[in-house]
Amino acid sequence: MSFLPTNQSSLKDGSNNTNRKPSKFLSALITGVSISTIGALSMTAPTLANAKTVQPSSANYSFTVEDKYKGTATRTLNQSGNTWKYNVNARVAGVASAAQSSTFTINGNNVVPTQAQTTYKLLGLGRTHKLNFNPSAKKVTSTYKGKTTTMNMAQQAFDDLSLEVQIRQDLLNGKFSGNYYMAKKDKIEKTPFKKSGNTKITVPAGTFDTVRVDRIHEDDSRSTSFWLAPSLDYLPVKVSQINDGKKMDLELTKVN
Repeated sequence: MSFLPTNQSSLKDGSNNTNRKPSKFLSALITGVSISTIGALSMTAPTLANAKTVQPSSANYSFTVEDKYKGTATRTLNQSGNTWKYNVNARVAGVASAAQSSTFTINGNNVVPTQAQTTYKLLGLGRTHKLNFNPSAKKVTSTYKGKTTTMNMAQQAFDDLSLEVQIRQDLLNGKFSGNYYMAKKDKIEKTPFKKSGNTKITVPAGTFDTVRVDRIHEDDSRSTSFWLAPSLDYLPVKVSQINDGKKMDLELTKVN
């Protein structure tokens, strides 16, 4: 589920030929795809001996945007040697679609992203954002709308999907601190989270014991909450977000 914490720019700058407000709709759609909107990790942080590691998985979700648009999403985490690939695809039939991918390694407890890509489309028009990580040089290169920006990475930064996996790794190994950094289009942004207790919830896929994790927003009008199931390596089973009055809810329908 990327849960992007900022609105996407309109696909057609200055266009007002649709009442759907594309930027907010796409933000909610991609939010229904990944966890991003989920202490800082040092670039030289020591690995955790005998760390537990998330397992490859595939899961299906349903989501609703503004109690109006209904869609589906799939999330697939694969491993080949020490290379991991996370793919997320979501769509609202006939209206919009979004696809995300992230490639990374896991060294002990530490997730180290190498590249990521997000593509979204609304009414046939789309944009793609690419990230390339260079941990040894402590830099991230972002490419969006033909513009390439290179950013210094003083602390380990993540894309949406590798951040989700890092949070899950930290929960698995009792290392959750809540302080993470996200690589955006033109900057690296601190992205804090907090644990808000344990609860049992029921979704279409069943009933799960979960840990609730909330994104800490500076704007009180925004909220993002995740319910993560320890029995599924802290895979999100429910997500709820409110952004500029627009509500999005996502629920797990099936673990494949």
